[in-house]
Amino acid sequence: MSEKIKVAIVGYGNIGKFALEAVKAAPDMELAGIVRRASSLGEKPAELADIPVVGSIKELDGVKVALLCTPTRSVPEYAKEILALGINTVDSYDIHGELADLRKDLDKVAKEHNSVAVISAGWDPGTDSMVRCMFEFMAPKGITYTNFGPGMSMGHSVAVKAVPGVKNALSMTIPLGTSVHRRMVYVELEEGADFKTVENAIKTDPYFVKDETHVIQVANVDELIDMGHGVLMERKGVSGATHNQLLSFSMRINNPALTAQIMVASARASVKQKPGAYTMIQIPIIDYIYGDLDDIIRRFV
Repeated sequence: MSEKIKVAIVGYGNIGKFALEAVKAAPDMELAGIVRRASSLGEKPAELADIPVVGSIKELDGVKVALLCTPTRSVPEYAKEILALGINTVDSYDIHGELADLRKDLDKVAKEHNSVAVISAGWDPGTDSMVRCMFEFMAPKGITYTNFGPGMSMGHSVAVKAVPGVKNALSMTIPLGTSVHRRMVYVELEEGADFKTVENAIKTDPYFVKDETHVIQVANVDELIDMGHGVLMERKGVSGATHNQLLSFSMRINNPALTAQIMVASARASVKQKPGAYTMIQIPIIDYIYGDLDDIIRRFV
């Protein structure tokens, strides 16, 4: 067996905890360690007892790929810093309108330092993007609707938690059909925080400004959290000159567990690419899968 890929997990929140499980389960990977904020280093959970936990990735030896399990808005900074060390990065950046520009920025850094970045490696953007591409070439003329939920949006929830005055938060995505969604945001406030100020900050945040958003104050957010989520993607289109081609894809998932698994598969794919930054749709599907190329072809084709 070839040498295992040494992986570091940067951040140990919801996605980081599931990434630990996914890396341990991957036969071609080895966990180098966990990178956490300095303020968290003294709070080592029991499951990390035998795992190196450090404040900087520079303290770990031989890391080939870093999984950036951090809030989306911190990804650009972490990715540039780690790519400049010659280490590949995988992130689950989820701001759709900005990811193409981020890829260009990281592409320059990665090529300069002989490293690879796989950006937006989650289920949407990510694997759902791959399905949308398949729908497009199967029925080039038509419309695809992507309907999320109902379920917890991690990116939106993290964005709300960053709002001053918010102690804890849950953002639920409710599908209304034809790619239209409602955001139900439940906030637990810090003592003395003004609800109206918090509500306005949430509704004007880029994560929420385009959707119908309702902000509700609750006493305890933890009593509401369920990490389940899902998607229903539908396309009605035309193949050649043949109309009424109906395509559908759906799934019901644990959100952070699936995101982490996709990131681990993308770490595997990253070591097979030339230096640069890639979205998931730019990488051959076979590169994400563990095993011998010919065996994979025999199994799936």
